[in-house]
Amino acid sequence: MADMTLPNVTSDVPLKSPTPPAPTRTILALDLGTTTGWALRGYDGLITTGTASFKPGRYYGGGMRYLRFTNWLTELDRLSGPIAAIWFEEVRRHAGTDASHIYGGLMASLTSWGELRGIPYEGVPVGTIKRHATGHGNANKQAMIAAARARGYSPADDNEADAIAILHWALETQGGVA
Repeated sequence: MADMTLPNVTSDVPLKSPTPPAPTRTILALDLGTTTGWALRGYDGLITTGTASFKPGRYYGGGMRYLRFTNWLTELDRLSGPIAAIWFEEVRRHAGTDASHIYGGLMASLTSWGELRGIPYEGVPVGTIKRHATGHGNANKQAMIAAARARGYSPADDNEADAIAILHWALETQGGVA
């Protein structure tokens, strides 16, 4: 008779099954603006990045940009979430009045959206992001794009590169704790 190839299993010895990896939380990083850069680390650890345009259409009212942004957040949360935390670039000085108004409206939409869902959010100063990504707190747009490329990304523009830098700052410093 042939030798048995499978070991005998007794009922008092528990079988060991591989333990699934601990789920990670979905984290969203944003560079707010008419062209919003975003980077998302999903629950599976996969990082996805891109840009979303909130340029108003010809016949849109003044609030449509913010409604579209809120709907985009909701869809992102539905498809990739639930989002557990949001970090965004905290801009204290803008080049123009329109840019500051748009930023303020997007930030108000983001923070109220997060409050309604109990999602924590935090702004990260521009200099902190740039220093973490490039070593210089006043790095220009090209340096930020180069830093994202050095990490293996292909950002479409500086908005996406900034969002990537924010996400990596949040992950590597545990949201500024480490």
